[in-house]
Amino acid sequence: MQVPLTLWDISLWLAITAITLLITAQLVSSYHGQPDIYINKKRLKRTALAFGTLFMVTVAIRIMGIISS
Repeated sequence: MQVPLTLWDISLWLAITAITLLITAQLVSSYHGQPDIYINKKRLKRTALAFGTLFMVTVAIRIMGIISS
């Protein structure tokens, strides 16, 4: 059984992921619990912004689809 993945589903997934990553980047400390584990906040923030940009691209595609039909 295949589940079709629509643009709406991808857009929703990208939005939730971007928000989660942005919140995590702001709330997490550089040393989470153990000094052996280092979380690169700069890379986490860049990844969140990339997901946000991809979300905006999917929104633009959906708007273009609405305007053209």
